[in-house]
Amino acid sequence: MSTAAPAGALPAADNGPASASLIERMRAQPRLPLIIGGAALVAAAAAFMLWSRGPDYKVLYTNVSDRDGGAIIASLQQMNVPYKFADGGGAILIAGDKVAETRLKLAAQGLPKAGGVGFELMDNQKFGTSQFAEQVNYQRGLEGELARSIESIGAIESARVHLALPKPSLFVREQKKPSASVVLALARGRGIDEGQVSAIVHMISSSVPDLDAKSVTVVDQRGNLLSSARGTDRGLDVSQLKYTQEIEQGYIRRIEAILQPIVGANNVRAQVAADIDFSVVEHTDEKYKPNQDPSQAAIRSQQSSESAQHGGGQPGGVPGALSNQPPVNPTAPITGPRAPNAPGTPPAPGTPGAPGAPGAAASTAGTASTGPSSSRKDTTTNYELDRTIRHVQQAAGGVRRLSVAVVVNNRDAVDASGKTASRALTPAELEQIRNLAKEAMGFSQDRGDSLNVVNSAFARDADSGPAPEVPFWRDRENLDLAKTAGQYLLYALLALFAWLAVLRPLMRKHLAPPPAPVAAAPVVAAPAEPDPNAPSADESLREREANRRKADMEYAHQAADKDPKMVAALIQHWMNNDE
Repeated sequence: MSTAAPAGALPAADNGPASASLIERMRAQPRLPLIIGGAALVAAAAAFMLWSRGPDYKVLYTNVSDRDGGAIIASLQQMNVPYKFADGGGAILIAGDKVAETRLKLAAQGLPKAGGVGFELMDNQKFGTSQFAEQVNYQRGLEGELARSIESIGAIESARVHLALPKPSLFVREQKKPSASVVLALARGRGIDEGQVSAIVHMISSSVPDLDAKSVTVVDQRGNLLSSARGTDRGLDVSQLKYTQEIEQGYIRRIEAILQPIVGANNVRAQVAADIDFSVVEHTDEKYKPNQDPSQAAIRSQQSSESAQHGGGQPGGVPGALSNQPPVNPTAPITGPRAPNAPGTPPAPGTPGAPGAPGAAASTAGTASTGPSSSRKDTTTNYELDRTIRHVQQAAGGVRRLSVAVVVNNRDAVDASGKTASRALTPAELEQIRNLAKEAMGFSQDRGDSLNVVNSAFARDADSGPAPEVPFWRDRENLDLAKTAGQYLLYALLALFAWLAVLRPLMRKHLAPPPAPVAAAPVVAAPAEPDPNAPSADESLREREANRRKADMEYAHQAADKDPKMVAALIQHWMNNDE
């Protein structure tokens, strides 16, 4: 032992006093290594964030042409604005805090030009410009404005519009209608539907005077004629077919929605065939009623004329015996009583002028000289005519007839043995389902609608044969779940490795308590002053073993007192292992 002490002291002497004092300081203060390590970790994280964090780039422009892109890049280089490309060069990115300012500066330079010019051509007209040049500039401006409007649609990357505007003519027979052609460049992976094509056609026809929608042609960049599907010779188009499908699907949803709460979600199927009338009918009727009672009719106008003549007229005609004779007495009967002494009334007997009385001849002569009197009255009455005019315009898209087929699955019933069996619906249940379907579809007997409800057992998957089972390691859902779990497991393993391989050894090394000086003192001082009464190393080991054995026995006695069954089971297990 005298030789072991100097050998153990040599390594401490080789480390030097500086390193030994530093290690002893760190051992005396266990928290110092943690503080230093934490500060180093924070410094490394901050340095990594500062190194990885650059300017937050945002989109300045996207889907620009090559000519506009080159002009924009040149302007950015002149303004010393850093930029980069994204999406294969289809987008230009700059710092996010400079996007608005840069766009305003580029707009002041007229960038991007959006592939064409508009009515700004008319702003700087030179003096002495001819009428032809003005017309050409107007047409170019109109084409550019229409192209800009079309490019505002999301699926369209660029557009070109060509207008054919004929010269106006004073002669009606020589007037020609304008026409237009549109070339669309669709964005990558995007499409355009029939409704958007129709909207473009109507927008162009509404922007050019006297331009009919049928004279507008729309073509895409692949040469496909997009405006050809707007109609056929029979008047059918895609919109009408789509409208028919929407009507049929609407009836199907209504029928299934009202029957599903009764028979179940997957126990009813319905199909509807709709006969839609797309014809536009205009009908005008004008009817006259027969003559009615004049007392109840409305008078439009009435005209009356009355004429009277008293006495004879002046003789006229050819002189002779016939023309000089006085007119004969009128033969018209007198129905009303005559007033006394009225002209033409015979005098009463005994009165002067009466027949047979004195002066009768003179009276007769006076009457003859006075002559007959006549009167005439004409009345014309115009009544209002009863006339009814009805103008009916029937819109297209009316339902002409509906044919509906409904299939209902059997009910699942539990029999006496507790098994589930399929049971057909009763006639009362089928009649109830039929009535509900009629109300949902708006059944009309006059329209000729038909409804057929059938009850039958649905074919199950087991009847058609078992489907091939996909192994769980090939199931897509299981694969996705395994990938996600693998990622989290990898993170957990990395964290566990960092704890066991790095952090835990460092903590054990730097946080371990320093060795007690009492244990080292006997080793060094033993050769100089040996103590005969001090126990040897073997005796100390035996004493520790005895104390440990005594503590184990006390623990075993306590465990046996608390749970004898567990101790007995443990001893039995030991015995079985020994055997």
